[in-house]
Amino acid sequence: MRYYEYFNTLLPQLIGEKEGSVAPDITPSAAFAYHTSEEAEAIFAGESDKPIYARIGNPTSGKLETVLAKMEGAEGAVATASGMAAIAMVLTALCEKRDKVLCAGGFFSGTYAMIQETMPRFGIEGHFCNIDDFEEMEKLLQEGVKMVLCESVGNPNLKLPDIRRIALLCDRYNALFVVDNTLTPLIVQPLKMGADIVVYSTTKIICGHSAALGGAVIFRRVKESNEKLLDSKFSAIHSLLEKGPKAMMTVFKKRSMRDFGMSANAFASFLTLLGMETLALRTRRINENVKRVAKLLHHEGLKVRHPSLSGHEHHLRYEALFPDGCGPILTLDLETERKAFAFLDASKLLTLTANVGDNRTLGLHMASTIYRDFDEDTRLRLGVTDGLVRISIGLESPIAIAEDLIAAAGILKQT
Repeated sequence: MRYYEYFNTLLPQLIGEKEGSVAPDITPSAAFAYHTSEEAEAIFAGESDKPIYARIGNPTSGKLETVLAKMEGAEGAVATASGMAAIAMVLTALCEKRDKVLCAGGFFSGTYAMIQETMPRFGIEGHFCNIDDFEEMEKLLQEGVKMVLCESVGNPNLKLPDIRRIALLCDRYNALFVVDNTLTPLIVQPLKMGADIVVYSTTKIICGHSAALGGAVIFRRVKESNEKLLDSKFSAIHSLLEKGPKAMMTVFKKRSMRDFGMSANAFASFLTLLGMETLALRTRRINENVKRVAKLLHHEGLKVRHPSLSGHEHHLRYEALFPDGCGPILTLDLETERKAFAFLDASKLLTLTANVGDNRTLGLHMASTIYRDFDEDTRLRLGVTDGLVRISIGLESPIAIAEDLIAAAGILKQT
């Protein structure tokens, strides 16, 4: 895996300190004192990097932001309280009343609900299209869509986007392209593929141990010329763009974090940094495991879905554009809710929880939990059938995982 050696060196070296305490410091203070009135003025004017108040950030989260930006090859990052807070920050900082946002592909239920139900209450229109419907994408972009949002891997439908092609369309029509890269840190690098903004739920594989809720918004530099943000549709932030290459940091903090208070907790940021030290190791192991488990389950005749299998509609795209894998999840269709429940309850290895990207293997029936409030048509459009079980593969032996799941499925045949 091409990313492995580079990130396995970069991340521990960035996170550990060479002098004093080796582990990152935790700064739990809510408020920060200013040495003089002149210093306070400079801090509030953005002329000093010293902290203002914990609602707008803290030094521990600042360390996390630095590491995330370097990991992504970005100009900067903002750590948030959760993955949904990261998406909310992007929308509230950059969108105005009557703006249009296009969601391409299938989506995590929280993102779908925010675009479909919450944002319209503030006058922001949400539109949806299939991940491969480039004709519809271009039509909506021509009609003035301001932002396109997609997931690097559809959760839970496991469809794969052609990120470079979508990025080119967004550039043609001066629309911002935002990629939720939660499932594929390191192995997919959206900014290098043409995206403008990357969002994460760091709670997932970046943290890895289910101990720290968090999110992040990571952004490219503001260009000196040929900058799409200078289009009239972004006029509300033009005065802030004068801050230079890192101007998006100011946009996010002044137009969203300051007023909504979605900043990351210092202790959560500390735990996330500890998880990131082994991110490359865990990512490699998990992606190898997923591919092997999918193959073993398929061989046993289970209705497993994963892009590494030749029957998946994006299998060729997986081989061409996702050479290092596409994250921790695969799905099983057990046909009915009753059979899905029996399968999950029969497993001795699965932890039943709504999380993904954990160090241990997780499972959950989708329709009765995360997507229970959606009508049947919406669930089917998002790839959630009555018997769909999402499996997030962990660090365990792939043989042990497969044997457990096959045994759990075997119990269904006996009943």
